[in-house]
Amino acid sequence: MAAPFLPTVAEREAKAQSTTATIPKRLIVMFTHYGCLTTRWFPKKSHGELTATDYMSTSLKSLAPFASKILMPRGIRAMNEWSFGGTLGQTTDPHTQVVGSFFSCYPVTPSDGKFTATPTGRTLDHVVAEQINPTSPTPLFVQVGGVNNSAQAAISYDKPNQMFGGIGSASQMFANLTKIPGFTTGGTPTADTYKLARGKSIIDIVRDDLTNLQRVNMGKSDQDRLKAWVDLLRDVSGKVIGTCNQDTATKLMLTTSGVDAAQKAAGSGIKVDITKVVNVMADITTLTALCDSNRVIFLKYPGAYTFSNLGLTKDAHGISHRIGDANMGGTCLDGVFDMIAKIDTWYAEQFAYLVNSLNSIDEGSGKVLDNTATVWFQEMSDGNSHNLNNLPIVHAGSCGGYFKTGQAVNVEDGSATMTVGNSEGECSNGKTASNLDSVGTPSNVATQPINKYFCNLMNAVGVKAGTDGFPLKGGTAEVTKYGKYDDSKSFNSTAAATIKNPGEFKQLRSGM
Repeated sequence: MAAPFLPTVAEREAKAQSTTATIPKRLIVMFTHYGCLTTRWFPKKSHGELTATDYMSTSLKSLAPFASKILMPRGIRAMNEWSFGGTLGQTTDPHTQVVGSFFSCYPVTPSDGKFTATPTGRTLDHVVAEQINPTSPTPLFVQVGGVNNSAQAAISYDKPNQMFGGIGSASQMFANLTKIPGFTTGGTPTADTYKLARGKSIIDIVRDDLTNLQRVNMGKSDQDRLKAWVDLLRDVSGKVIGTCNQDTATKLMLTTSGVDAAQKAAGSGIKVDITKVVNVMADITTLTALCDSNRVIFLKYPGAYTFSNLGLTKDAHGISHRIGDANMGGTCLDGVFDMIAKIDTWYAEQFAYLVNSLNSIDEGSGKVLDNTATVWFQEMSDGNSHNLNNLPIVHAGSCGGYFKTGQAVNVEDGSATMTVGNSEGECSNGKTASNLDSVGTPSNVATQPINKYFCNLMNAVGVKAGTDGFPLKGGTAEVTKYGKYDDSKSFNSTAAATIKNPGEFKQLRSGM
């Protein structure tokens, strides 16, 4: 409290420095394969406020408690859609080309094999991490259930055609955090440091002393200095980051022995049980964000997984095709829609758990979630038609006030009645799935390029661009372009790199 009596010049310098010390912004992504039953997944309203009630009749009902912190972007198409004729992308493979292009927006190398084709550009996680991470330029890429470097499932590439394996073990994730200086030796926090860790402001903590000091009879010069110091405290209050130590980890139920036990229970290889470890990985993700160990975290769930915990005996890939295997067309599984809905609901519950974990830790004047863009992306819309338009996306957290929350935003035409697709068009009245084009969403609906949303995410977390608008380390401009193409029709061509619709979706911005 002696600070008010510092020389005026020093005081102003301190104020200028303090106001630049802000809580970091982060990008956390959850990625799942094979799309969803869009007819039961989307809320009916595609534009406008979404309340808890809007989610209750959908597969996303577990997200209802967080309705005020959720943004649902509607009308977006991912790039490089597979089809027999290649009208909206390459003809390499319905999954290889889609996952390779999803976060790169680059075509896959056509000379590579059907199951080995890789993208000719880097992916979003690496582009962002190299600019916003405090130390390492590498993102935290977590493969839930163990590392799988199959090109049919890979989504992270640190260089063109160079797959990035990442981490598959919760124990390894947690061990990396415990190596942070002071993590295990921080000791018991004092009453005041604990208050700071829980988001109390400095003024809250010293309020009694401050009140007593303000009662002292002092000259106007000292009064002005005291007022300036209180203003400074208000500027920095709400910007104190929670404590990165074992005490916070324990509050998240994270201990080395507990994490190791969960990892052991999950097993490994083809018999891995991800249900034993997913919550632990979500909580470690929260702790990683709080410790500022990595500001870019991608969590990818495995493909072709059999959800025995849901009573299913066929893997998710075969179930998404409605027939129980990876072929296209055949006899429908009895009750297949309910099977897909069970998987969709379970994934939504995992995202809700992650959101809740991020929302459980105070950070500054809000929660860790509030300073983060946390997004659940799906490989495609409908898993039978393999369409990429009308993409199911759920976004939680305003990322420091950058994004709107508590609503759906239809970036295509602003209507509140955009179709939820036709995922139940096959197998509902018969036993044969044959007409793939009858399911999913018509290709001319919900077609706005995902590249623009990626520009939103990059700008929100502080990525900069060069004068051409593409992300560039050391750049100073806003990001307005990303990838090689933003028109899916260009992917099955030799066209020069072209971004036809530059810029972000301004409609997603808070205040817009």
